[in-house]
Amino acid sequence: MNIKLVPGNSAGTVTTYYLRSEGSTWDEIDFEFLGNLSGDPYIVHTNVYTQGKGDKEQQFYLWFDPTKDFHTYSLLWNPQRIIFSVDGTPIREFKDLETTGVAFPKSQPMSVYSSLWNADDWATRGGLVKTDWSKAPFTAAYRNYKADACVWSSGKSSCSSTSPFQNSWLSQELDITSQERLKWVQKNYMIYNYCTDTKRFPQGLPKECTVP
Repeated sequence: MNIKLVPGNSAGTVTTYYLRSEGSTWDEIDFEFLGNLSGDPYIVHTNVYTQGKGDKEQQFYLWFDPTKDFHTYSLLWNPQRIIFSVDGTPIREFKDLETTGVAFPKSQPMSVYSSLWNADDWATRGGLVKTDWSKAPFTAAYRNYKADACVWSSGKSSCSSTSPFQNSWLSQELDITSQERLKWVQKNYMIYNYCTDTKRFPQGLPKECTVP
């Protein structure tokens, strides 16, 4: 998906692009873009929910101004991993570690959603900066949505009847170059990682944070 974010004073707003299943024990994979005061950087907020439970946040700054032009934000979700990418550069990978007891979203079909909403109770500086409604309307632009996906219908997946070659993304992983790019982003632009937040998890970090 190509997105151009809300320009100027976007404090309190959240622009989203995400996958989500239905029901009270839903799965969800989030790109959320947290607005900020003019001149301050956007924060890219990512999260993964399985069976209605999230708490897997990682946040990043971007290495460009996302309000000046369209940029490509991509989600790869296959049975082995979830990869969040910006302009083809991976910023986060969440692997399937179910064999170690970590839940992974792969039993529910998900749909794609986008929204722009007011979240000034938490979005900007933890809710300290409120939405300035005199700056409304707040406008984000989306274009060139593209999906390569399995279609779930009548209890069956369309991928079961097609060859693996036609759905190469089902086994896609990060090559050496992409792994190095991921490390570069996480070293230079990651500003929050739940896996290092010992104050939040005083009883011990989540299991996926300690698996080698």
